Amino acid sequence: MFWFPVKRPSLVTSIFGAALILGAVFNPSYAVAQDTHTVTAPDRTHIDEVLNGLNRGRSIGEVAVAPDGKRLAWIQRTRDGSEILVAPLDNLGKSQQVTVAAKEDLHCQEGQIVWRPDAKALAFFSNCGGIGGQFDLYLDRFDGNPSRRLTYLSGEVSAPAFSPDGTRLAFLYVQGATRPAGALAAMKAPAGVVGEDGVEIQRLAVVPVDDGKQPDPEPVTPVLATPPNLHVYEFDWSPDSKSLAYVAADPPGENNWWVAKLYTRTLEGTGQGVAKAILAPAEVSGQLHGLQIAVPRWSPDGKTIAFIGGLMSDQGATGGDVWIVSAKGGQPHNLTQNRPTSPAWIEWGDDEHIYVGELSGGNCQLVRLRFQTSGSDSNGVGERAATSFDAPIFSVPAMVGDGRMELGLSSTADHSLFVFRASTFDHPQELYLARLDPPAGTHGPQGAGSNLSGVVQLSHLNDSVDPGWGKSISLSWQSDKEKAGSFSVQGWLMLPKEYDPAKKYPLIVEVHGGPASAQIAHWGGGGGLGAAAFSALGYFVLQPNPRGSFGQGEAFTQANRKDFGHGDLDDILAGVDTVLARYPVDPGRVGIMGWSYGGFMTMFAVTQTGRFKAAVAGAGISNWQSYYGENSIDQWMTPYFGASVYDDPAVYARSSAINFIKQAHTPTLVLVGDRDGECPAPQSYEFWHALRSQHVPTQLVVYPNEGHGFVDPAHRRDVMERAVEWFARYLPPGP
Repeated sequence: MFWFPVKRPSLVTSIFGAALILGAVFNPSYAVAQDTHTVTAPDRTHIDEVLNGLNRGRSIGEVAVAPDGKRLAWIQRTRDGSEILVAPLDNLGKSQQVTVAAKEDLHCQEGQIVWRPDAKALAFFSNCGGIGGQFDLYLDRFDGNPSRRLTYLSGEVSAPAFSPDGTRLAFLYVQGATRPAGALAAMKAPAGVVGEDGVEIQRLAVVPVDDGKQPDPEPVTPVLATPPNLHVYEFDWSPDSKSLAYVAADPPGENNWWVAKLYTRTLEGTGQGVAKAILAPAEVSGQLHGLQIAVPRWSPDGKTIAFIGGLMSDQGATGGDVWIVSAKGGQPHNLTQNRPTSPAWIEWGDDEHIYVGELSGGNCQLVRLRFQTSGSDSNGVGERAATSFDAPIFSVPAMVGDGRMELGLSSTADHSLFVFRASTFDHPQELYLARLDPPAGTHGPQGAGSNLSGVVQLSHLNDSVDPGWGKSISLSWQSDKEKAGSFSVQGWLMLPKEYDPAKKYPLIVEVHGGPASAQIAHWGGGGGLGAAAFSALGYFVLQPNPRGSFGQGEAFTQANRKDFGHGDLDDILAGVDTVLARYPVDPGRVGIMGWSYGGFMTMFAVTQTGRFKAAVAGAGISNWQSYYGENSIDQWMTPYFGASVYDDPAVYARSSAINFIKQAHTPTLVLVGDRDGECPAPQSYEFWHALRSQHVPTQLVVYPNEGHGFVDPAHRRDVMERAVEWFARYLPPGP
């Protein structure tokens, strides 16, 4: 239900996550259409030129700095796929490729890189030696010998992590998987006992890693370290390498992340093999009750586990507050209460400091949190925590991450260096470095040859690449003060390419998914409905972050509970008013588009106002009451609506576009995958059918074998082509 770079990493690089990933070319036999509106055909040649230029430049996948800070490993896209490169941190030009491929013409998929704690070896997944594209774990010691295969696997794998002592590797493993784990992927065709037959469970697997002093042992089948009745989403090693902490829930995993618990399991000694639930948000009192948890991180002394807790609409789209709980269990404590930001990633520095990657307004930033506790509960954790924050180590209007997790960074063992990739609306991805205590001259404005303030740019892969679209501006506005719950709202406005303030232009509003997500500055088209293409074609594009979004604290994120389509739509319309007041926009040429929650908002908006003259709704929700019984992830709804649809149907009806369909007159293009479990196709059919019965111009396009996140490049391209042509037809660019 969201759009925030990166829901779950792929094996080659991170993928932009969850509900809003899309793209699309389409087989006309799958279209159901009705459109009697006669208009001038758009300039197809120009559209092709723009779409072909959206993702120019070389892209970077995962980034991993060696624990000793001497070398950097990263994934770099190539014409044939991608490659793992390793180089001295101070001279990336001296890179060498790490690969299992024995011949140059053998193209493998390789990724998910992780350094051994002693910085002498790099582990990664590769499908070079697997049958049928199966990925296995490999280890390269940089000793001139080929990378060594560690495992014999059969299924989906991800997220490898060394134990702190370097003797074992743990990873997520779906043995015998027939599809990628998670709700984004296309759902299997229903057969047998629904919810029971064919359920695929993601577990934690562990394999030994030798020290290299003895002859290489044979690859092994991993030991499954979690019980078969728990689906695992994330994990972390204890500092003594003897235990694991993990977030897990009963199967099916796609549906139950929203009610997941925090578990620990000892791998050695007393209690070995027993999964212990130390935190269940559904059972605790206070602010965390009924909310979601993510990013578990064990403290260096082993006594405490930190995590992020808050209202989250999607696994992988993380935001909330930073919490701690005793590793033995007990009452959790909020370290960032009332902080007007949205933490998404954490890492312990020492027992009193936590590094936090967070979204603050339109900026991604890294801060260091210091907390002191007084008193202690029965499990040894302070009952009251006094928290303070240093000034941000950096704060940039850019998409930041290490390719594994939203706003995640790769750090050295002493946390003196943080390395990551970043991109902005104006510059493609590059590698950057931030220092905790920078030498003089390296941390000032623009860093050392950097296009971002406060960080050092390490790579120059894309210095010659310029954007093919207009400039972007961060805007702030106040929602309607006369209505309850007025907020200050942030968003991005992308200007038309070759903007001339003496001319009038059309405006398209792009609503992000989620709703717990955010629009963040990033390069290119992102593979789906995006601002860059429309800017290049002569449109203003407004990307608002209304209430319910990340970036302004947990209260702001929770402000749309039981109010979908109302307060958040007010925020969006106030943003439109702001743009109209400041820029030369033709009020008769304003459109709206979005995917997932953005698709819902598009459907709902055209039933509430006549301001939008064209709309594109991707993977939307038109009827929350019928949706409740159709989707594969209904657990996410109760935290937002307050009750099930069977207990409080009125709150669902209030936000259902279908109940206001008589007020809809906007020509609307509707797009969806036929195997979407998050926002099932019947929701799109229902909306399209209702518009058609009202004689509103509409088309419904259904894409075969696609889930919520489209994977077929042809389909991804087609989504954008159809959206561009739809707006060109009903909302033509130009003066």
